Amino acid sequence: MNISDFIEVSKPRIVIVLVITAICSSLAASRFDNTPAVAWDVSVWQLGFLTISGSLASMGASALNHYYDRDLDKMMNRTSTRPVPSGRLSAKSVLLYGISTSILSIIISYFTLNPVTTGMIALGIFFYVIIYTIWLKRNNASNIVIGGFAGSAASMAGWAASTGSINLLGFLIGWIVFMWTPPHFWCLAIKTRQEYASARVPMLPVLIGNQRTANYIFINTAILLPYSVMLYFFGLGIVYTIIATISGLLMIIYHYKLTKDPTPSFAWKAYKVTAPYLIIVFVGIAFDALLYYRIP
Repeated sequence: MNISDFIEVSKPRIVIVLVITAICSSLAASRFDNTPAVAWDVSVWQLGFLTISGSLASMGASALNHYYDRDLDKMMNRTSTRPVPSGRLSAKSVLLYGISTSILSIIISYFTLNPVTTGMIALGIFFYVIIYTIWLKRNNASNIVIGGFAGSAASMAGWAASTGSINLLGFLIGWIVFMWTPPHFWCLAIKTRQEYASARVPMLPVLIGNQRTANYIFINTAILLPYSVMLYFFGLGIVYTIIATISGLLMIIYHYKLTKDPTPSFAWKAYKVTAPYLIIVFVGIAFDALLYYRIP
């Protein structure tokens, strides 16, 4: 048993992305959902406890995902060397780690932040573990679509950490994560289509093929771009709008190219190129609040 194995089942890259979205949302909320509007009016303690509780929630949910999917992971080359299917960690230890870490995240949030933030953190865990991992992943092609709300919950938790509530703008910002997740993950699903097929996981490319999936990816991204820019009319400023436009156009370009070359190799390239989108946009949201400017 090695500490690095527990780090691996915690999916640290996902933890980083979700914590950044939560912190950026929290910083933005201090301007857009407070009176008077003050940029980045969030205490270090709030951000610290948001980081701790958010990290623990993501780590716990990811570990429970590793526990439940251990049979599928053993069937696929990409995941067969993970700690549980390879035998480096026992399934029981990962289950206990996932449950205890998830519960700890909720307790810390409840006593240091507020009930709304705690509720969103709990909802994020619920969606990722119960809705996505246990219910939809093995049964329905909409698995990653509906399951994507787990990421939105992190953004909304960050917003509520600053304000104690979630207004319309806070919800719409969180919805960016929901809309970004399917086209991003479907690129990976095209890359690993054969493995998902061998494990009988109904990911979209397995059911309808690479070409039609690429078309869905492009359509989804073509909706995401105007949606993200539309948030200017709900109060966000020029800094965010420019960043969202450039980032969205880059995604559209690569996803359009994917419709012309729906191969695993190009899908992998599109996956890696568009992966930073979420962090870039949410950092843009935070700095938009700091450098706030709108066209007079």
